[in-house]
Amino acid sequence: MDITDSRIDAGRPFDFGRTSEDYARFRDIYPEEFYQKIVDRGLCVKGQRVLDIGTGTGVLPRNMYRYGAQWTAADISENQIAYGRSMAEKAGMDISFAVSSAEEMSFEENSFDVVTACQCFWYFDHSVLMPKLSRFLRPGGTLLILYMAWLPFEDPIAGESERLVLRYNPVWSGAGEERRPLWIPEAALEYFTLEDHEEYDIRVPFTRQTWHGRMKACRGAGASLSPQDLAKWEKEHIEMLQKKAPESFEVLHYAALAVLKSKRTQ
Repeated sequence: MDITDSRIDAGRPFDFGRTSEDYARFRDIYPEEFYQKIVDRGLCVKGQRVLDIGTGTGVLPRNMYRYGAQWTAADISENQIAYGRSMAEKAGMDISFAVSSAEEMSFEENSFDVVTACQCFWYFDHSVLMPKLSRFLRPGGTLLILYMAWLPFEDPIAGESERLVLRYNPVWSGAGEERRPLWIPEAALEYFTLEDHEEYDIRVPFTRQTWHGRMKACRGAGASLSPQDLAKWEKEHIEMLQKKAPESFEVLHYAALAVLKSKRTQ
C-alpha cells in the first residue's frame, strides 16, 4: 500500500511492498557488531518478549532469534510480512508476524519486555504510538531505537549512488546523512526516559550486485519510482558501478541506537 506523509519526501507516495523481493535479498546487511551491542545491553535475549515494529521482512527478529527472545514482528505492508514469515518458517523460527500499522496495533497491557524500532522510527505518529507502547510494555520496559546509514559525503561510492537516486527523485529526504544521535520526539519523552545512546562507524562489505540491490530497495528508488524511471535508474546505476567500483568493496556507514525506559511504574 502507498504511504503518503508530508514529513517524508515532500509527500511523495512510497510502498516498501514494491521492493520486498530485493528488500529480502539485499537489506539484511547489519554486521555482527550491530547485534552484539544490543545483546551487551541485556536486550532481546532469552526470557524476554520483544515486539519489533516496522519490521519490514523481519531482519531484526530473524537475526536475533538465536539469542532466545520470544519475538512478535509487525509491519504495515502485507508483502513485507509475507516475505518475512516465509523466511522465518524456512529457517524453523517461531516468530509471530502481524500485518498492522504501528498506530493500529492491539496488544494487552504488559505484553512485552522490549519494543524495537529498527530503521523506521521517523515514520510513526508518535503522539498516538508512544502511549500505546507504554501500555504494551511492562513497567520499566525498554524501547530500543536502531538505525544505520551510509555516509555519502565521506564514501565515494555511496555518494555517487545517492546522487543518481536524487536525479530521478529530487524530493527524497533520505539523502545526505551525517553522524548524529537519534532524534527522540517530545511525545516519546512524555512516556520514556532516554537512558543510553551510542553512535559508531561500521564498514559494510558489498559486491556490485549486492550494493545495487541495496540501493534499489531504498525508499528513494524501488519504493517510489515509476517502473519506467526505475528501469532507467537501474541501467545508469549498474553502468556507474562498473566504471567506478571494484567487484567487491566496503561502504562506510554509521550506526546509532537509543535506549529508552518506560516511566510507567505499575
